[in-house]
Amino acid sequence: MDPRDERIAELEAQGAAKDAVIAAQRVEIELLKQKVEELTQLVLSLKEQLNRNSRNSHLPPSSDGPGGRSSPQKGKGEVQRKRGGQLGHGGSKRELVAPEQVDQFVELYPKECENCWGRLPQVRDEKATRYQVTEVPPIRPRTTEYRCNGVTCACGHTTFAKAEGVVPASPFGPRLMALIGLLTGVYHLSRRRTVTLLHDVLGVRISLGAVSAVEGRVSTAIEPAANEAWSRVDHADVKHADATSWLLAGKLRSLWTIATTMVTVFKILVDGSAPSVKPLFGAFKGILVSDRATVFSFWTMKRRQICWAHLLRKFVSFSERDGPAKKLGCELLDYTGLIFTYWQDCREGRLDRRTFSAWMAPVRVQVEDCLTRAVAANIKEVSGSCADILLHKAALWTFVERHDVDPTNNHAERELRAFVLWRKRSFGTQSERGNLFAERVMTVAHTARKQHQNVLAFLTACCTASLATTAAPSLFKPEVACP
Repeated sequence: MDPRDERIAELEAQGAAKDAVIAAQRVEIELLKQKVEELTQLVLSLKEQLNRNSRNSHLPPSSDGPGGRSSPQKGKGEVQRKRGGQLGHGGSKRELVAPEQVDQFVELYPKECENCWGRLPQVRDEKATRYQVTEVPPIRPRTTEYRCNGVTCACGHTTFAKAEGVVPASPFGPRLMALIGLLTGVYHLSRRRTVTLLHDVLGVRISLGAVSAVEGRVSTAIEPAANEAWSRVDHADVKHADATSWLLAGKLRSLWTIATTMVTVFKILVDGSAPSVKPLFGAFKGILVSDRATVFSFWTMKRRQICWAHLLRKFVSFSERDGPAKKLGCELLDYTGLIFTYWQDCREGRLDRRTFSAWMAPVRVQVEDCLTRAVAANIKEVSGSCADILLHKAALWTFVERHDVDPTNNHAERELRAFVLWRKRSFGTQSERGNLFAERVMTVAHTARKQHQNVLAFLTACCTASLATTAAPSLFKPEVACP
């Protein structure tokens, strides 16, 4: 065999081996490229999660953490606002109470004339300068003792007085019961702190178990008022709905609120699924203002209003991305800013309703066109969200057509805020009885304030009626006098 053929065969073998190595390296490079792409997407996703706050997501402001800001910080060259009232602010001052509400008057008279030093008579001045000092006197609880005496008859038999129907069923009076319900259920003091406050301020000695028992009695007393509030919500023309998490003995539950201008109700459910939530809304009357949660799919889209504050935060998250998503996000933010400006001017009377509707017409077209372009761009985690928003197109502009509908769901979120803070402090409730107390007392308190009723006075009236087994007072009647 010719040595040259052997050399050629050897070189061909070496070339084939190198080709195999190159092919393997190419496969490895493609795998590495794919891995780099996956890791790049993971890093971007983690960065986006890390940058989420109350401005660009559904997260509440409390999640921003200590020092967190819900709005961008001003640049070094921009002027920071000083603390306190700003220039042009009207300010406020303490108003003097009416003379009939004053318990004691101290009349001060000048003794002698500043000009001739003559003695002056003590004559009342109707234009006298008035100063008032308010003080709280020492509080001492009033205890009533019932004694069932036994009287011995001439026949030798001793008969004791009956307690039934005379002695109250509770060792605590209705006002004290109402105060305990107010402290734990409305001001959200812990039971232990409630015990301490009652002792330090009122001189009332009570155990932790007794506080819990009183909560149960207050819950029963205000049940008719809470049911009345629910019946009013069902017939409201416009209602706002929102939800948050709740804990029952450490297990996750769903806390819901439905709020109108006159009523607010709360309900703790096993979960936030449609079968659980749907019964809360009764006959599905009126306009529902909410976010885009799928749980609201049972409500007709034409009788809904999607919260633009939620959309605003979604558009902010788009604008904080790179590439085409940023451009689309900035464009949608510009339109949203215009929407809120027009609406604010209309609400404050600077823009009449007809002009507002005319100005909103082109903005509506531009917003929907931008969303359509975002869907066609096929941008990950952007196009899908825009497609979902377009599915709710019929519910985006109800506030333009109806003057009694707001473009945001801020009303429900504000109503829910007190419950969220309660959950953070107490970690929820420990029993179904505790759930009922929390729902009812918050429903009654929030609704009573909307009805301009004194909450303590109303709770006292409910407890009084419950102890006397008479009809409970109405949340929607003239104000209950504060005892």
